[in-house]
Amino acid sequence: MTELQSFGLRLADPGAGAPSRRGGAGPSDHKAVTVDGTTIMVPVHTGSAFNSPFIAEAPDADGRVQLKRGSIPIAQIRFPEQPRFYALQTLDGVPYSHIATLHGADVLATTVLQTCIRYESRRKSCKFCSIGQSLAAGRTIAHKTPDQLAEVARAAVLLDGVKHMVMTTGTPATPDRGAQVLCDSAFAVRAAVDLPIQAQCEPPGGDDGDRWFARMKAAGIDSLGMHLEVVTPALREQIMPGKATVSIERYMEAFEAAVAVFGRGQVSTYILAGLGDTTDAILDISAKLIGLGVYPFVVPFVPISGTPLEDHPAPSPAFMRSILEPLGAMLSDAGLRSTDIKAGCGKCGACSSLSSYEKRDAHHAAR
Repeated sequence: MTELQSFGLRLADPGAGAPSRRGGAGPSDHKAVTVDGTTIMVPVHTGSAFNSPFIAEAPDADGRVQLKRGSIPIAQIRFPEQPRFYALQTLDGVPYSHIATLHGADVLATTVLQTCIRYESRRKSCKFCSIGQSLAAGRTIAHKTPDQLAEVARAAVLLDGVKHMVMTTGTPATPDRGAQVLCDSAFAVRAAVDLPIQAQCEPPGGDDGDRWFARMKAAGIDSLGMHLEVVTPALREQIMPGKATVSIERYMEAFEAAVAVFGRGQVSTYILAGLGDTTDAILDISAKLIGLGVYPFVVPFVPISGTPLEDHPAPSPAFMRSILEPLGAMLSDAGLRSTDIKAGCGKCGACSSLSSYEKRDAHHAAR
């Protein structure tokens, strides 16, 4: 799985299974692939994927897909099917898939605000981000209303058995940095359906920044993601100059305050391995995060077409293993497990093979 996520995958039948995702906020240019019962997101639209040694043959009549490395068959895989809620639309004609999408096997994901003050200026934007691409291509809408999100979430649970939901947002030009719109959205969804929710935003600012965590919890949000992405200060300023104005020190203060509200293991951060941070830098900050009760979800960087980093190489499997193996042990020793997270990216685990290293270490400890 680590190699698949680093190298990507060539598809003999690009239309098989649920549609792959291009552009948008967060990880993109992926396709969901089920390997040995575990669903992961694998790059299929990147330069590395076009040259990958892995190829997926067309599905057979039972939906089984032969995975090959070169000409050698190595595994049987499957592609999750397109969810049934994608066939529906709101009364005013907005397709449900423009409001929220299926990630992995059973996670509903949405970007509540598809605009971002960081993205509006290429001088300030995160150089890996493509939040504006899906909006420009007409695959989403700029602002999903609470009522729309509640309607789609209820349908996704009833029709497709969705188990939890991720709400992220572009950063608005308000001190709360998106916390208010996430509260409004979560409150509406939880009034409509019993679905655990992770919200994701930058640490709220202003005089009452940390008070937003209690408000988010009261609105029905179960877990919180505040994403560092890059951990070396100079590299943060180079790759994401706008977001780097929120210092790592502020993130660490916010993490501590958020854990006090949501609990150990229910606050997480996304770290993109392969953008220049060393193994030691990622493991050092991960140790500090784990000490605070924060789950560091380390994922391989995927270069997205149309971004300034589209030609940046993906990290090698060896580099990812150098991080994920010790990190899995650190998480196990601290009692922080992806399976204990109530909702969100760490629980889903599809964008990284980190959870498989947790399980491996737990198995070794048991023996």
